[in-house]
Amino acid sequence: MSTGINDTPATGGRNHANDGPDGAPATDPGSAKASPADPGSAKASPLLRMGSWLRRGRTDASGRQIFLEGGRAADAFYRQRWSHDKIARSTHGVNCTGSCSWQVYVKDGIITWESQCTDYPTTGPNMPEYEPRGCPRGAAFSWYEYSPTRIKYPYVRSVLLEAYREAKQRLGDPVDAWADVVSDPVRVRAYKSARGTGGMVRVSWSEATEIIAAAYVHTIRAHGPDRIAGFSVIPAMSMLSYGAGARFHELLGATMLSFYDWYADLPPASPQVFGDQTDVPESGDWFNSQYLIMWGSNVPLTRTPDAHFMVEARYHGQKVVVVSPDFADNTKFADDWLRVAPGTDGALAIAMGHVVLTEFHVKRREPMFRGYVKRFSDAPFLIELDEADAQARAGAGDLGEERAFVPGKFLTADKMPDGACERTDNAAFRPLVLDADGRVKDPGGTLADHFGPQGAGHWNLDLDGVDPVLSLMDTDDWEPAQILLPRFDLPAQEGRGSIGAGVVRRGVPARRVNGRLVTTVYDILLAHYAVARDGLPGVWPTGYDDASTPGTPAWQAELTGVEAGAAVRVGREFALNALESGGRSMILMGAGTNHYFHADTIYRTFLALTTMCATQGVNGGGWAHYVGQEKVRPITGWANYTFALDWQRPARQMIATGWYYLTTDQWRYDGARAERMASPLGARTLAGRTTADCLVESAQRGWMPSYPTFDRSPLVLGDEAAKAGMKPGEYIAAELAAGRLHFAAEDPDADENVPRILANWRTNLLGSSAKGTEFFLRHMLGADNDVNAAELPPERRPTAMTWRDEAPAGKLDLMWTADFRNTSTTLHSDVVLPAATWYEKNDLSSTDMHPFVHPFTPAVDPPWEARTDFETYRTLAHLVSRMAVEHLGTHVDAVAAPLGHDSPDEMTCPGGVVTDRQGWVPGVTMPKIVGVERDYTLIGEKFDTLGPLTETAGMATKGVVYHPDREVDELGERNGRARDGVGAGRPLLDTDEKALNTILALSGTTNGRLATQGFRTLEQRTGTRMADLAAGDEERRITFDDVIAQPRSVITSPEWSGSEHGGRRYSAFVQNMERHKPWHTLTGRPQFYVDHDWMRDMGESLPVFRPPVNLQQLYGERPVGYEGVSPEGTAEVSVRYLTIHNKWAIHSQYYDNPHMLTLGRGGQTIWMSPADADKIGVRDNEWIEAYNRNGIVTARAIVSHRVPEGTVFMHHAQERVANTPLTERSGRRGGIHNSLTRILIKPSHLIGGYAQFSYAFNYYGPTGNQRDEVTLIRRRSQEVQF
Repeated sequence: MSTGINDTPATGGRNHANDGPDGAPATDPGSAKASPADPGSAKASPLLRMGSWLRRGRTDASGRQIFLEGGRAADAFYRQRWSHDKIARSTHGVNCTGSCSWQVYVKDGIITWESQCTDYPTTGPNMPEYEPRGCPRGAAFSWYEYSPTRIKYPYVRSVLLEAYREAKQRLGDPVDAWADVVSDPVRVRAYKSARGTGGMVRVSWSEATEIIAAAYVHTIRAHGPDRIAGFSVIPAMSMLSYGAGARFHELLGATMLSFYDWYADLPPASPQVFGDQTDVPESGDWFNSQYLIMWGSNVPLTRTPDAHFMVEARYHGQKVVVVSPDFADNTKFADDWLRVAPGTDGALAIAMGHVVLTEFHVKRREPMFRGYVKRFSDAPFLIELDEADAQARAGAGDLGEERAFVPGKFLTADKMPDGACERTDNAAFRPLVLDADGRVKDPGGTLADHFGPQGAGHWNLDLDGVDPVLSLMDTDDWEPAQILLPRFDLPAQEGRGSIGAGVVRRGVPARRVNGRLVTTVYDILLAHYAVARDGLPGVWPTGYDDASTPGTPAWQAELTGVEAGAAVRVGREFALNALESGGRSMILMGAGTNHYFHADTIYRTFLALTTMCATQGVNGGGWAHYVGQEKVRPITGWANYTFALDWQRPARQMIATGWYYLTTDQWRYDGARAERMASPLGARTLAGRTTADCLVESAQRGWMPSYPTFDRSPLVLGDEAAKAGMKPGEYIAAELAAGRLHFAAEDPDADENVPRILANWRTNLLGSSAKGTEFFLRHMLGADNDVNAAELPPERRPTAMTWRDEAPAGKLDLMWTADFRNTSTTLHSDVVLPAATWYEKNDLSSTDMHPFVHPFTPAVDPPWEARTDFETYRTLAHLVSRMAVEHLGTHVDAVAAPLGHDSPDEMTCPGGVVTDRQGWVPGVTMPKIVGVERDYTLIGEKFDTLGPLTETAGMATKGVVYHPDREVDELGERNGRARDGVGAGRPLLDTDEKALNTILALSGTTNGRLATQGFRTLEQRTGTRMADLAAGDEERRITFDDVIAQPRSVITSPEWSGSEHGGRRYSAFVQNMERHKPWHTLTGRPQFYVDHDWMRDMGESLPVFRPPVNLQQLYGERPVGYEGVSPEGTAEVSVRYLTIHNKWAIHSQYYDNPHMLTLGRGGQTIWMSPADADKIGVRDNEWIEAYNRNGIVTARAIVSHRVPEGTVFMHHAQERVANTPLTERSGRRGGIHNSLTRILIKPSHLIGGYAQFSYAFNYYGPTGNQRDEVTLIRRRSQEVQF
């Protein structure tokens, strides 16, 4: 806007300050009379021309500039810039874990600015407050409202649209038209090959949703509902947007893909050790810590609104240690910086554990530490020692005639004489300890007591009068036994053995129990950590400075680059502080350590430290994992709504990593054999398998879900079973046994087995999380791609899978996306729907970072033709119902469900022994099969009403069942009741606010009556006092109106393991430690040791150091440090490739925001060290190309001393839509960060049916890890084309 301003009248001559913009004299000063636009403004739109008559001042020819003259009137725009006629409370999503309450200012229906809310409930007089909460990214969000990237209307790919319209005109029915299009290979190839090449055509909402609904109905009819998948992420950051889409898909019987494991944000070590996923302290509890290690978690960058707690804790003397490979944003806050080589963190943690165990457990025998691990860990439990076989002995070198043993299974009650234990049920899941009186006893609180009538009142950590022995050396009856343990830190040898593996000889005290040689977990742990004790055989270090054997500070120094003295000092200080402060030593851990293939072993070394130092369950202590966001505070009500559990059970929930691995055909390029990563003591049950074979085995056993499940539609199977007069499970088992039915995963490229539809909302799959992006483009979509890998030769192919000579290109018939901005995903979609932003809808937000629930509310109505996700999916639900009248009707859906966590399914696999399958038995040797009746004409009615299973079957969270009879009645009064249809008399959910109030009413964290009810139910099982944790909150109800008025602190509930009672800062496992509630593991305690066959055969029964995957050995990549000449004749260097989080983006969001782009280089960049840059002749800001077997990327080089030699960083989710040129090598658009990655599946992440190793959604499963990659980099031509 142009202005002429003059507060002083002219005193002679012409005052140019009053001239108009064209230099002509202006009208009288002070005049602000409305005037029409200039005659030239006819060029302006009619709307703008009309506005020129309604506003003061003169309008220019374009109709877009207003000129005000005289007095102060001319600067009215600037003064009014901060005026507003409305303020709305909202927040940001979807991956923004800050969950900051935000004020959005509106003037004349337009969002003008935004600021932080400052009305969070107080933390009390002795703590910093949670406000103000915000960061530059969130402050720039309103740009998206009216940005050029905003998707304003529905769009359909033109080639598809023309084919559909022609078919519909010819056939008259949308479903028949879709069937006609996708049955023609020529038309299919035409529209699939156009993906990513533009050609999107604006259409009406009715036509766009008609196409989507028709595709769903046809796919269900022709292929089955499990050929449809929905993908969305991080539900806590807009619970209803996620929930509405998931509810729609689950009502159909479609599959919801997981996200937490796919993002590699899920730490598999959490379920392995705790049986929980993921429970961590709120950020305010950092302030309570006296010793804080930030280990792979760059808090100021990824948790910007909360970093002040870490900084402010310095005022009360907190020490901060940072462990990172580079000088990151958090490093400047460190008192000590341990610069560790990427991916070697586990070695450093083991060395620190060696110091802690040596000095505090063995030499000083600290009562606090020893007492803690005796009650709150598996340390005293007895482990059988098995005679080492020939393979194990061979790996140990020259043993001669010496006897050697290998740690085996937990000693359980089924291996003892009758009468050894008071309670006898579930004996195979009742691990035992040695009591101080010399007898083997059941300490209580184990998995056996979690289920069954005998365990009622005994599932606790009171120990039932048992005084467990930690070490058999503390008794007068033991014998020395040599044990063999695996190691993986040696130089790789060519061949087919385990990469970098070797055998360590150590010793433990042992004794005979009922004919079995046993020792304790604690004794094995000391041996594993190289803590020498007199009288024991084996090879031991001479001191901290002995680098010859694993475990010592000197040993880790050669691997990590961290000086041995630093490891000793930090380990000692961590333990001393825990002693002096009562456990207030904390480790903040994150993506820097969790995004590796062996992240679980890294994390287990951290969790061993926090456990052996008695820090878990203590405010200011323990683990604090912050990657992604997985704390939906009102989890019970949310899950009941989201997965349509009020109408039908079970839900179809899928491990996304497995789904994408098969759908994108990455298995065809992945010849990694389990033996190459298995234990040197013997691969046993993993022998002869590729990782893809392990995935198939897991699906067949029902360990992990697998959808599509069978090579026949589940509706067909259900109907066939009914015709045969059999239950679906019996029928399917018989068909499998007869060889007439097979699992789809056995032949994932068969036409009858491929997924057909993928829905994306609240996500940018292709621009953010698609590990192996180029494979997605080639096989899932059939689009242009830069895959460089060759398919496997016959001798390296999986043996459990059918190989088809020609892999499908473009498996999906439909990929559609709802989003408010154009992304890589929308540009490759067939249908795109305009979604409301975070400032245009009602929703809920919560986080693990603070204990509050607060809302999204609409500052403005969705502009143009955008709609909320709730409206979109409600529309689709009713459309599908109408089309189903003619095309679908009612069927029995045979749902294959995996063996579930927090249920008796955990006792399916006694001892974790993997035996050969003896027939097909649902729920035992294969998935459970549940027949679900689906009337597809009622999907819309069910979407709109709360189903009866809510109160009749109850709602289960973590094994506690809630019965919300009163709440359902109250919701009927609040929401209104359906007058007719399948939901007649039931509470309505037909608006967003009704659904949100239902979520809040049905969760213990937001409903004190349910919290109290849940604790009383839990008391019946534990026999300990619990319900007082919700005392005073029984009548408290948090409604949507409440959280609009002010963020509300949640109620302490059994849904989570911590306590906010009395204003306490939330810390995980407080209930376990203070109320003696067991953890959800085999022993009922955090476990140092796990004994499932696949964990043993991976060599990972204990927290072991495993370096980054050796891709040279597995896939033939160049080793890190290689220097050579590229095919183009330029110098190239091989480096480790890390995709770290971006400072100016939250995944791909904000990356394309010009405010954030100006803070970076305005396009894709790769950070590299000066040493590596010199090797290839690259200077700062020059163009480079990075390439490996997976793809190619073009980016600018940022040459910085911050980066260590041999490593490069490419910030995660830099969209190729912004300033990314064509590659010199392929001539296609220059890739994205995930063009250089690929899915790598770890077999041990596929275990199920055994204690904590059982499936739950986003709880356990293979991860989309990506930090083990290496790449070649070269300087390319500096003349680029876009």
